[in-house]
Amino acid sequence: MKIGVPREIKTQEFRVGLVPACVRELVAHGHEVLVERDAAAGIGFADDAYRAAGATVLATGEEVFAGAELIVKVKEPLPAEIARLRADQVLFTYLHLAADPTQTQGLIRSGATCIAYETVTDAHGGLPLLSPMSEVAGRMSVHVGAHCLEKEQGGAGILLGGVPGVTAAKVVVLGGGVSGTNAARVAIGFEASVTVIDKSLARLKELDLQFGAQAQTLFATSESIEHSVVNADLVIGAVLVPGGAAPKLVTRDGSVLVDIAIDQGGCFETSRPTTHSAPTYVEEGVVHYCVTNMPGAVARTSTFALNNATLPFVLALADKGWRQALRDDPHLRDGLNVQGGRIAHAAVARDLGLTHSPAESLL
Repeated sequence: MKIGVPREIKTQEFRVGLVPACVRELVAHGHEVLVERDAAAGIGFADDAYRAAGATVLATGEEVFAGAELIVKVKEPLPAEIARLRADQVLFTYLHLAADPTQTQGLIRSGATCIAYETVTDAHGGLPLLSPMSEVAGRMSVHVGAHCLEKEQGGAGILLGGVPGVTAAKVVVLGGGVSGTNAARVAIGFEASVTVIDKSLARLKELDLQFGAQAQTLFATSESIEHSVVNADLVIGAVLVPGGAAPKLVTRDGSVLVDIAIDQGGCFETSRPTTHSAPTYVEEGVVHYCVTNMPGAVARTSTFALNNATLPFVLALADKGWRQALRDDPHLRDGLNVQGGRIAHAAVARDLGLTHSPAESLL
């Protein structure tokens, strides 16, 4: 199979769909890999590294799309990329369609087979291709939140961990999943006062065992959220509904809001997408950090973490073809979002008010 790796064109996005080590594995399986020039220059991989791994380096993204059967990316395709997709192509990347009707309609019109990293599942009910970036975003959220609390960034001028004789900042984490747990872990490391709120009692018990007295856990109700957020210095929104839009949990309270779930529409009423070049805005006196590709700020770490998780699925798609790969693996089949102009993921169809065609019927 011919596999294409275009350079990401989203603002300040330096991650890449496949690093040279992954290319080498695919070439060893008999596949041809087409990589756009300078696709990974931002994370320190020159084109010669791809050539040494067996890839063909092409001058433009147009050439990569034109020559490939399987496109492997990181972020959702922008309009210029959607225009290059064909009905006989497979796109494997993050999509987050529930919060993006325009992209969804573009992919429907393309006729392409679009498999989303964020809805691929595993035998334990987890999201193995979302988890690596959730880990990165969760850990990053505390770093950027601490920076935003500084006075010159519009914050209240609070040091996250305080100092002897001065109270530490109050950090509230909404959601105890992968990103929320990683956020809590780092916030505890900063010696902040940490509260994690989740609607799952089982998860709260796990967090209590993991963090003990270092973090408070609360069951998610409107009252517990409102009370905690009103008194918080930093609120981290880490709520995920797989494939669907994130619920709006908070209105207008808090000193700094970091919205990890912005790819899925965001956790906060006042959230709107931002970029790494203009990451924050102030509304109602609250600093908002809502960058849609947070892990892109630490692109090298993020790329390796993502590639480690995606490579087995890329190999399956390339070795077997997408239909057989999805027939053989129900967890990869859960990643099918759009195929031949139809919506294959129930949550995406529900949130966008579109007709759902079960993935099994499209294979």
